Amino acid sequence: MATGTEPPRSHGAATGVRSPGRAAIAARHLRTDRWWLSPAATAVGLLAFVAYSTWRAFANADYYSAPYVSPFYSPCLAENCVPMRGGPNWEVFGSWWGLSPALLILVFPLGFRLTCYYYRKAYYRGFWAAPPACAVAEPHRAYTGETRFPLLLQNLHRYFFYAALPVAGILTYDTALTFRDTDYAWGHAGLGTLVFLVNIVLIWAYTLSCHSCRHIVGGRLKHFSKHPVRYRLWTWVGRLNRRHMQLAWASLISVAVCDLYVYLLATGAFDDPRFF
Repeated sequence: MATGTEPPRSHGAATGVRSPGRAAIAARHLRTDRWWLSPAATAVGLLAFVAYSTWRAFANADYYSAPYVSPFYSPCLAENCVPMRGGPNWEVFGSWWGLSPALLILVFPLGFRLTCYYYRKAYYRGFWAAPPACAVAEPHRAYTGETRFPLLLQNLHRYFFYAALPVAGILTYDTALTFRDTDYAWGHAGLGTLVFLVNIVLIWAYTLSCHSCRHIVGGRLKHFSKHPVRYRLWTWVGRLNRRHMQLAWASLISVAVCDLYVYLLATGAFDDPRFF
């Protein structure tokens, strides 16, 4: 198919793929498959999680059913938290905080996921169509990347990674507490214990598969042979990194399921089945 060297005049002073010097193809794209399914499914999935997590974060109720505490509310940093025996009750903010205590802690895992390299791609395509898919031009006339506010804040990803590590550590502690019964006696496990175990494994796998983690572990090394331990860690993180997208979705679903399970127990929807 012959093409000119100037874009069609109907596009005016457009930029990007319609800028002067680019091939003048009238069609928006040449893809014939259902390319829109992936960004549409991504948008629906992210919107569903945002709606659910927003409801639960502002609910300020039904987030604790001994011995389980919702990951949305851990650690609890205000006095208006439900007392959790042996749980993460840290009244750092005292009594002046009157809103849901979940709002104090969710900013850290939320910031980590919002600035995550995979999630950037996901919501850029799903919500902003920037671009909507490979080989499909975005509809925007200009492109500034992540050089302006608020996208300039994406550079904070490494610092959110540092904040995500202690959060994952606290959720690990919460998972250990699930090996108690409703009377706080140790040596017991229920279905909730299994739910929490799956969740914390996925949380750690997603956190450690982060691109920033991979760079911190093995970045800037000129001679791997002189740093065998860091090289081994770098290869392990690299294997996880290849599954970063799958781990991002799996951990997002697992943390919501974990919270939902605690909510159902706290509201009396059913009793936690005990294994031993």
